[in-house]
Amino acid sequence: MAVGFLYNGRVIVLGKTYFNKQASILLKFAKSTSNSQLSAKLVSKAADLKSQGDPLPEMDHSLKAPDVDPDNETGAT
Repeated sequence: MAVGFLYNGRVIVLGKTYFNKQASILLKFAKSTSNSQLSAKLVSKAADLKSQGDPLPEMDHSLKAPDVDPDNETGAT
């Protein structure tokens, strides 16, 4: 998932550095608060932000004919 906004006709995409920095700020705040429920929610949100900054696994985007069985390399159905 890419997060971004439009600026003068260009899309600015937020990257890994941004998400990691935001997650770090949330974790510091979570450590400083005495409210355990708030702390748990902040840690959860930090984990969400961290995962948004992690790269997605490589996926096979090659096109295949709809009648080809992906388990059978010969192409026979």
